[in-house]
Amino acid sequence: MTAYVIAEIDVTDRDAYKIYETAGADSVARHGGRFLARGGRSAGLEGAAPKRIMVIEFATMEAAQRWHDSPDYRDARAIRAIAGKSRLVIVDGEPAA
Repeated sequence: MTAYVIAEIDVTDRDAYKIYETAGADSVARHGGRFLARGGRSAGLEGAAPKRIMVIEFATMEAAQRWHDSPDYRDARAIRAIAGKSRLVIVDGEPAA
């Protein structure tokens, strides 16, 4: 079942974030993920909008977890930690009952 990684990112070091964008995107592609949203314009409907949002689709929750735990993404995560503050979650794509 499809799963989605949703990331909120507050970029504080633009140069480091540019490095992360390339490393992170390469890693997502290698692990079969696909960006559905990647830092485009957002608006808060209830509460303030986060600074930057990414939504990445994976075939399964396990595939998303394997990507996140992979050595190549671990290296990209270290760069992201320098580039700003972030929060990532994996959401199962199963429709609500």
